[in-house]
Amino acid sequence: MTAKYDVKRELKTCYSPKNTDWEVVDVPELRYLAIDGHGDPNTSAAYRHAVEALYATAYTLKFASKRDLGKDYVVGPLEGLWWADDMGDFLARRKDNWQWKLLIHVPDWITADMIDSAEQAALTKKELPAIADIRTETLHEGTSAQVLHIGSYDDETPILARLHDDYLPASNLRETGPHHEIYLSDPRRTAPAKLKTILRQPVEAKPVE
Repeated sequence: MTAKYDVKRELKTCYSPKNTDWEVVDVPELRYLAIDGHGDPNTSAAYRHAVEALYATAYTLKFASKRDLGKDYVVGPLEGLWWADDMGDFLARRKDNWQWKLLIHVPDWITADMIDSAEQAALTKKELPAIADIRTETLHEGTSAQVLHIGSYDDETPILARLHDDYLPASNLRETGPHHEIYLSDPRRTAPAKLKTILRQPVEAKPVE
């Protein structure tokens, strides 16, 4: 029996890292279901609705792939790109000013028509208006600094400060894209101290002055 496709198994370096200090990895081009928003994820109704819409569409798509193509897969973890117009707001965790893009990876064989059909089916079944805001997006982050963070989301500040204040300058690197998080744990079922989150920052070498 063919094993289900699982991005965490196929791309272990990117989705199942063990390092708890920053390391550089190469992230390939990947396709996602994506939805944009802004505000504090702890209090924003838009954030909650976006998560519900993404999962409803992702699972509808998974079942359609298995039924129609005979190709089954594990739905990827929830991911998020995070930034703020003023990076001081981001580093100081002033979450009301945060911008976000939520993502769930989809395998290469999933077509645009399949995604459109899954969105319509999910919208009919779940009646989640945010499904209409979902689109596909391709990211190629390439060279990225990455670490496995274990603990509360609100305890990320020290390790992010180390990235910006120590690791990037010492490695002669600079940021090239928004902060990326991959949520390996379900916060509804996992104690905050045991949450596993991949923190990723696309980077490039600083030019020679």
